[in-house]
Amino acid sequence: MNSIVNITPIIIILSEHSSEHTFGFNSDIFEANVINILLLLFGLIYVLKQSLGSTLNERQLKVLAAIQESEERLEQASSRLSESEKQLAQTQIIINQIKKEAQLTAEKVRSSILAQGQIDIERLAITGKSNIETAEKQIRRQIQQQIAFLALKKVTLQLENQMSSDIQLRIIDNNIAKLGDQL
Repeated sequence: MNSIVNITPIIIILSEHSSEHTFGFNSDIFEANVINILLLLFGLIYVLKQSLGSTLNERQLKVLAAIQESEERLEQASSRLSESEKQLAQTQIIINQIKKEAQLTAEKVRSSILAQGQIDIERLAITGKSNIETAEKQIRRQIQQQIAFLALKKVTLQLENQMSSDIQLRIIDNNIAKLGDQL
């Protein structure tokens, strides 16, 4: 407020001086301010146009370059995203195929194991029957041998009891004669 009071005498002196001379301060506020503002504005535009213009042009070019670079990055990111989505879809297809193949393989293995188990059971049954038949034959043979042995023993005992030395000599001579004819 104090500076406004000090300026007032200066304005009065300038206005008195302007009435005496052709160049001076115009006390009409509307007329003087519009011209002064226009002069100041044109002066600023003229002075700052070149430096601000080149700075603004550089800034505009940088902004446009940044926008273009961002758009390129967005386009690259979009293409990478679409490529990744394609790869994901292909991977899902491959995973599904692998799962199907694994299920088929598991089913084949299970069927093969069951079939092999059935074959093994049949083979064991046949082997068991064969072993039983072999054991029966062996037991029959042993029984037959035992019967033959007992029969021979009984016949031998009977012959020893019933056979005299004359009969034994006749049998020996008869067998020797048969052997002599064959030679």
